Amino acid sequence: MENKIVFRNFGKGDYEIAKKWWEWWWKGEPPIEKEILPSSEQCFIIEYNNTSVACGFLYIGKTAPIGYLTWVVSNPEYRNKNRRRMLELLIENIEKKAKQQGIKFLFTVCGNIHMENIHNKLGWKVDKSAPAYETFKYI
Repeated sequence: MENKIVFRNFGKGDYEIAKKWWEWWWKGEPPIEKEILPSSEQCFIIEYNNTSVACGFLYIGKTAPIGYLTWVVSNPEYRNKNRRRMLELLIENIEKKAKQQGIKFLFTVCGNIHMENIHNKLGWKVDKSAPAYETFKYI
């Protein structure tokens, strides 16, 4: 197999993919409405060998160089051993895109230990005093 990794902006049908993943992971909670998401240029997806693995969304502040990375979700059917690495690559690439746009500070909220560990590995600071583990990174 080729081991082809593609990081890209959202295209046609990607919102529907993310919506299905949220529905699976969030068990009964409503998915994020498309109108709430940033523009497609700030919605990102990572693929491995033509299989969508994970996606994330970047909001950019209008009055300060701050970004908010949120609603990272992964394909519940993707069970390859590189799943965690694909999530790391997604976040690393979103960081690069943010930096290219002048962002100097990113933050997110991690709702589970696995995402917290990924952010910690990538150099984000984790504030465990907050109930949902706020994390942030100067880039």
